[in-house]
Amino acid sequence: MISKKDTTMSRTIRRKELRNIVPLADSTIYEMEQRGEFPRRFALTPRCVVWDLSEVQAWLAARRSTPILRAAGPDVTQRQTRPVKVLDRVQRAASTAG
Repeated sequence: MISKKDTTMSRTIRRKELRNIVPLADSTIYEMEQRGEFPRRFALTPRCVVWDLSEVQAWLAARRSTPILRAAGPDVTQRQTRPVKVLDRVQRAASTAG
């Protein structure tokens, strides 16, 4: 016996419409799908993949509700070329102040 929930049709969207909704590159979406961070696509035919619109909208709502923290800046003292030395900054500041 098929339940009513199983027979409900959900709207699917193709790649072009997904790009209008989610402003990310195809490669970024693919990588996020592989990591489980984005709704998975599924194939209708061998040449046509689609996403479930309700899953994409739920993903967007979840992204809006949780803030994404900015990544910390690079530690410039660890650079291989032109490393910034803290001691040099202190010496320069002392020589220009006096």
